[in-house]
Amino acid sequence: MLVFWLGTRKMTVIPGRFQSLVEMGLGFVRTNIAHDLLGKKDGDRFLPILTTMFFMILFMNITGVIPFLNIAGTAIIAVPLTLAVVSYVTFIYAGLKKSPGKFLKNSLFPAGVPWPIYFIVTPIEFISTFIIRPITLTLRLLMNMMVGHLLLVLFFSATSFFLLTMGGWWSILAAGSLAFGFAFTLFEILVAVLQAYVFALLTAVYIQLAVAEEH
Repeated sequence: MLVFWLGTRKMTVIPGRFQSLVEMGLGFVRTNIAHDLLGKKDGDRFLPILTTMFFMILFMNITGVIPFLNIAGTAIIAVPLTLAVVSYVTFIYAGLKKSPGKFLKNSLFPAGVPWPIYFIVTPIEFISTFIIRPITLTLRLLMNMMVGHLLLVLFFSATSFFLLTMGGWWSILAAGSLAFGFAFTLFEILVAVLQAYVFALLTAVYIQLAVAEEH
């Protein structure tokens, strides 16, 4: 909220560097996620929630590389689980709003399948569509950020151990673990951006599937 307030409080026709950066971020979500997948009409309709998800996840991921915080907010299961629930509710809402009489039927009973096969297909569709999706959204974000946190802890703890506890020629290994720590810090920043993009993108994909004409 602070970043967007600072970036938009004194907007000018010829933007400064910070305003340009904020506009680029908003434009990225609008163009590459919302409009590309949902079209202009539905993209603008769901743009606020997609933008909020992208930047909330991005900033909470970035806390994993900030000194004295050192753990991503999304590495605590309550955060990705809450976001997954919001994504799930939005997907269901979009489908019911678009086709209140057909959404659930078409999701559970795909057209063109012989009716006896529905005894197999319908449970699979129910599990994959209404159970697996929120679980995979939660676990994908949680595990990526948790593993990144553990790797950084491992490398920097090893640096401290080799340098301060062991000393002597062990300091050579401390230099190596420190270098790996900085390398994985840069990699973690990339992962933070990528995971925010993937989560918002998958949410848009689910919404697109819900509002597709066949529903």
